[in-house]
Amino acid sequence: MIDRATVDKIIDAAQIVDVVGEFVTLRKSGVNYKGLCPFHDDRNPSFMVSPAKNICHCFVCGKGGTPAGFLMEHEQITYPEALRWLANKYHIEIVEKEQTDEERQAQSERESMFIVNEWAKDWFHHTMKEDPDGIAIGKQYFRSRGIRDDIIEKFQLGYAPQRRDALYAAGVAKGYKKEFLVKTGLCIENERGVYDRYSGRVIFPWLNVSGKVVAFGGRVLDSRTKGVAQKYVNSPDSDIYHKERELYGIFQAKKAIVKEDCVYMVEGYTDVIAMHQAGIENVVANSGTALSNYQIKLLHRFTNNITLLYDGDEAGIHAAMRGTDMLLADGMNIKVLLLPDGDDPDSFARRHSTEELKKYIEENQQDFISFKTRLTVEGVSDPVKRSEAISGIVKSISVIPNTILRSTYLSDLSQRLGLKEQTLLSTMNGFISHEREEKQKEKERESSQQEGTVGQSPAIAPAGLHTVDEEASKVETLLMREIVCHGEKVIYDNIETEDGSTISFTVAQYVDYDLGQDHIMFSRPIYNQILAEAVAHSGESGFKSETYFLNHPDIAVSQQATQLAVDRYRLGGRFVLKPNEDALRQRVVHLIMDYRMDIVGRRLKDIQMALRQTTNDMEQVMALMREYKETQELRDMLARRLGSDVIK
Repeated sequence: MIDRATVDKIIDAAQIVDVVGEFVTLRKSGVNYKGLCPFHDDRNPSFMVSPAKNICHCFVCGKGGTPAGFLMEHEQITYPEALRWLANKYHIEIVEKEQTDEERQAQSERESMFIVNEWAKDWFHHTMKEDPDGIAIGKQYFRSRGIRDDIIEKFQLGYAPQRRDALYAAGVAKGYKKEFLVKTGLCIENERGVYDRYSGRVIFPWLNVSGKVVAFGGRVLDSRTKGVAQKYVNSPDSDIYHKERELYGIFQAKKAIVKEDCVYMVEGYTDVIAMHQAGIENVVANSGTALSNYQIKLLHRFTNNITLLYDGDEAGIHAAMRGTDMLLADGMNIKVLLLPDGDDPDSFARRHSTEELKKYIEENQQDFISFKTRLTVEGVSDPVKRSEAISGIVKSISVIPNTILRSTYLSDLSQRLGLKEQTLLSTMNGFISHEREEKQKEKERESSQQEGTVGQSPAIAPAGLHTVDEEASKVETLLMREIVCHGEKVIYDNIETEDGSTISFTVAQYVDYDLGQDHIMFSRPIYNQILAEAVAHSGESGFKSETYFLNHPDIAVSQQATQLAVDRYRLGGRFVLKPNEDALRQRVVHLIMDYRMDIVGRRLKDIQMALRQTTNDMEQVMALMREYKETQELRDMLARRLGSDVIK
């Protein structure tokens, strides 16, 4: 475990702009920064980063937090893992507390898998550089492909020996459990025992966007490719790797993608490596699979522009056509370049200088609509096939979210094909209408599945387990904002009790005391958790509610606190008024009374509904009438107090 002093040092050092900037392209916006949110399908920058508050927040999906909180959500890692990531970035030495056997046993399974993968990457790389077979076979293979030593180091390429249990034996000898050697996919276990997945292959480690080793690709050597069913063997899906969510080379490419505001998409590992060696670093590979929404959103964090760079044979054409409508629908600007037949990015890059390669790409890439028109329509004389091809292009244009770009493409297509623009527009609008109808039907299906049973009489919820309407929910949020931002501040001091002693109330303690008198709880469990923790820490020296909750190890609590703090500061206000004690007390008391008033109003509505549905049981009717009268009296009393000065 990381000791408290080191945690505080890490939190103090971590800068939100630095951390978020590793994953999101940020642009200055007044005193803050903004970019596309990495947590939802964001087409207009809604993700704001505040250097002053050291927090980030999306005003659409609500996600964000402190540097550690952002990493926990973005990388799906634990709080200790996020702290270690930050410590590594800011070169802070981790001081560990001695762990008990139970704590060692409770180590995150994901963290264990990352540790095993990191060790395996180093082992493969060391084997290629130091082992005689690694040098003679593995390193010689890379050199035969013209790959320089600096590129080998950059991508941490390696070699797995022929012996079927070499890695397994080395891992066990280093103290790694068989469980994690198998779960990561490094080894395979069956009735014959445990053996290595990649034996006799050169190794390409997969690093995710933050540089963690999530998987491996193993390629059989050229002399053995004939008759081998699988030239490449890749890691299976696991708790830390899902192929449809990762892109090979993204870690090495992300800074260049931002700098060039463009990404090149190729098919394989060696294509990425050859392009890097040729001086073009903004390149990634999806390794022969169709692009997924996860991969598109990953790329969209860094750029809006993508060029599909494939060889010119039938397979390359097919690859260029896959997933393009998803790219267009996500607002990406697509260009396509098919290399001369017989060439792939690997071979083409090796035969040309950086300048020649860049010039060729610039002069020969086409926008996707032009490419698809040339490929599917030009030269086709059959009316039916030609009509189907044109409809396919119009359908692709219809998914583009930018209306001006849609119109431009449609006009260009009209001129290129000699068709009336109105005809194409009518066809496109038909596609758009159909898509909207399908989405509406899907929403209705989801809504009907979520609806409860119909026709049952609603029960009246007891106090403390109430439901809240929209107004009450707003008051809850305002009250929670005071607890998060000012929870430790004393608003009642030296209050005399019945036994003659005196007590003081902080904001959190007063809210808990007042609502607790009638066993009233917040409708959201996370609000109750925050209140309970604020009360528990109120007496501690140096406790600052806002700092505590913003840096909370529970990502849900941290994000909720961030949202409440952001609502207060709006990430743009240069000046924040600090309330004095009287103003703060008056606001908190007034909010509590507002909250009680909303609960009482909701209670009255529930009783009225119950009365309408209870007609035969006179005893129950009379009981409901008595409760209705008492609740009305309570409401009137609260209304009078709200209409007068709250604090005398």
